Amino acid sequence: MTGLFAVFLVLSVPVGYALIVAAGTAILWQGGTPTVLAVVKLFQPTQSFPLLAIPFFILSGSLMMSGTLGQKLVAFAAAMVGRFHGGMGQVTVVGSTIFGGVSGSAVAEASALGSMLIPWQKREGYPGGFAAAVTASSSTIAGLIPPSIPLILYSTVSNASIASLFSAAILPGLMLAAGFMGVCYFSGRLRNFPRLTDRSQFKGFGASVLAALPALAMPFFIIVLLRAGIATPTEVSVIAVFYALVVSALLYRDLTLARIKDALVGTVITTGVVMLVITASSLVGHVLITERIPAIVATWSQQTLGTAVLIILMMNIIMLIVGMFLDLPAAILLLGPTFVAIGAAIGMDPIQLGVMICINLSIGLFTPPIGTTLFIGAAIARVPIGAVVKELWPFYLVAFVVLILMSYVPAFTIY
Repeated sequence: MTGLFAVFLVLSVPVGYALIVAAGTAILWQGGTPTVLAVVKLFQPTQSFPLLAIPFFILSGSLMMSGTLGQKLVAFAAAMVGRFHGGMGQVTVVGSTIFGGVSGSAVAEASALGSMLIPWQKREGYPGGFAAAVTASSSTIAGLIPPSIPLILYSTVSNASIASLFSAAILPGLMLAAGFMGVCYFSGRLRNFPRLTDRSQFKGFGASVLAALPALAMPFFIIVLLRAGIATPTEVSVIAVFYALVVSALLYRDLTLARIKDALVGTVITTGVVMLVITASSLVGHVLITERIPAIVATWSQQTLGTAVLIILMMNIIMLIVGMFLDLPAAILLLGPTFVAIGAAIGMDPIQLGVMICINLSIGLFTPPIGTTLFIGAAIARVPIGAVVKELWPFYLVAFVVLILMSYVPAFTIY
């Protein structure tokens, strides 16, 4: 199965189809599973009520990001940090953090925010590689700030509470944002990047806060509903869509049938891709479980590595390598069951493990050779991948520091 999957990836076969064919071949090779049961296994994970939260959160994000709210958020971020060294880079980081609370998807965020901010930074004199690097790295904060699609996927393979995962991931997300803003500040100071000097923007700070307030309130709105037990994750996602419609129609008054249609089409396409990977991963999981791979790997880890410190290090190294070649949803669904078993064997809390996995695999989104947000940023900036990677090393350093803290200090995620 692993060999076939690797061959299909080299041949550029889409991940979902590669997983289905490789796992299906493995099931036929085993011979112990009827083909009818294999088909049932393929579609079984789609019949999950919590997974309904994914399309609704995607839809709410699309509705809010496609209107004037995006411009309001950029204006708020510019008024907040634009005057400082590396201010335009910091605007991107602040915008990514806020957009993360709306979209829940790093790829959607890199595309939407990058198309606005990268050309703006280049016009103001920032190097294209640096502008793309800030977007590629900071957009991954969306994987941590609620509503995080990766955390919802992790909850399906670990049975961990979505509300607890959302709460635990906020602090790491803010730590990444602070670290990336620090990189932008020192880069701007050392390299004398231009700063925003239009004082009219700063005078209207209060108005920009009010204009951006609906997006700023979204993550807290989600957490309060979940932690207070007022609604389930799926119900919260439906409420989020209603909230996005009301805000767009009554507050910003920019809701049109064309916007609704575009948001629905985009949601269907994105959800289809995610669900294909989920169904394919179900077949892979069946093969792994029947061969007892998670239990074998957990036992081997304990017997060979011994200490929890080395086992956690091993998991991180494996995820960093896998994240360089595999998309984040597929990597979570493939590695999740095995790592949950290993985490249970060493007494690691599944909430801490989930945050560690999401941070680690998010780093893969801006790491060559197949980093999705890396390619998006480079394409928008129209610069070579190498020029972006050259600017990314301090962002990697910040991300690794946060990853190490989340991996070895439970207090950052369990509170």
